[in-house]
Amino acid sequence: MMQDDLTHDNFDFRGFSKENRHETELIRDEEERSSKKPAKAGKAGKNKAGKNSKDAGRERKAEKKAAVSAKPQGKRPLLFTPMQLRGLTVRNRVWLPPMDTYSAYAWDGKPTPFHYQHYVSRALGGFGLIIAEATAVCPEGRISPKDVGLWEDSQIEAWRWIVQGVRDAGAAMAVQLNHAGRKGSTGCFGVGHDGESVPVEEGGWQTVAPSPNAYGSYVVPRELSVDEIHTIVGQFAAAAGRAVAAGFQSVEIHAAHGYLISQFLDPLVNERTDEYGGDLNGRMRFLVEIVDAVRVTIPQDMPLLVRISATDWAAGGWDLGQTIAVSRVLKDHGVDLVDVSTGGIVPDVTIPVKPNYQVPFAEQVRKQADVPTTAVGLITKPKQAEKILRAGEADAIEIGRAALRDPAWPMRAAHKLGLDPAELPYPDQYIRGAY
Repeated sequence: MMQDDLTHDNFDFRGFSKENRHETELIRDEEERSSKKPAKAGKAGKNKAGKNSKDAGRERKAEKKAAVSAKPQGKRPLLFTPMQLRGLTVRNRVWLPPMDTYSAYAWDGKPTPFHYQHYVSRALGGFGLIIAEATAVCPEGRISPKDVGLWEDSQIEAWRWIVQGVRDAGAAMAVQLNHAGRKGSTGCFGVGHDGESVPVEEGGWQTVAPSPNAYGSYVVPRELSVDEIHTIVGQFAAAAGRAVAAGFQSVEIHAAHGYLISQFLDPLVNERTDEYGGDLNGRMRFLVEIVDAVRVTIPQDMPLLVRISATDWAAGGWDLGQTIAVSRVLKDHGVDLVDVSTGGIVPDVTIPVKPNYQVPFAEQVRKQADVPTTAVGLITKPKQAEKILRAGEADAIEIGRAALRDPAWPMRAAHKLGLDPAELPYPDQYIRGAY
């Protein structure tokens, strides 16, 4: 093939064909092979002849430590076992959660080469499922003017090459569909007004919500009419259809962190008296209608996920009991996994942030709603993540901010947990850097 003939369709960025991949030998540098050299005969003889009791005790302690840390033969880490969701097999249980990057530089909702590099590098780094950041179902559903979207067909192609790149690297890719509601039209880097609403004259817009209650100091949103609610349900479904056309293998509905769907769920925010307010059945109606509309839009064998905040950490607000009740309903309506997080719904609350602080919520949803869950939030260490899975507290682990620091976190985790490098999907170009 001539260089001029290369296109995205016929270029394999990994540098090898799928047919030849399994013929590639895992080559390790000779110095790595011999990094743990046996003790010299002279030194061994000296130790045998005259080692004092302190040296002998130190050696026994080291041997005991090595024996304890060694992974039992045949016990594969759960982090690196495949997971099946409908027709999708995810290669492991280390997932990249959706994290906003505010990098649609033209303010047109289209992802850029930055997004390609961002997501594909983490697919090359060994993540099993890559969940793309909050993707707006309509322009006014963006969190900031620089958010990505799938509200029109012209955005499909901008996503397609990114999704294909992730899949070529061996990972699966999902998209998180979102409407920001009263938390939309906010500032970010490159826009200004950080932590504030962006004025309409500078590219902002009038926000909407179930009730005209503002989030903190943000502008007061306009209350949605019933007809407008129905329109947004249709926008979620249409965006899901575009996601399928772009090649995404799963869709996640964002019902967490204080964006529009969770605004409907929360009794401290939703003060409606019609069919979309009042008791839990009314407040969950919007989410259930979206789930139903998306479920019939995407293929039957495509998994549908929902991200939910299990609590808003405020008295009288959204809590774990309501989350479990909603999760049971979602399962009955075709949701395959609940992505459990917390907070973001109401401002100025105290959140007890510490390692694993959200794991108990994922565990309870998993057990009481009988639905697979993910755990996220200050999970940064491989043994920490593995322990969560071993305890049955979640089915997959999402590595967020740690993944921003280390795109190859799964490779390092596999090494820490004793998995042989030959069992990992190292690209040929990176084999010499294998742990």
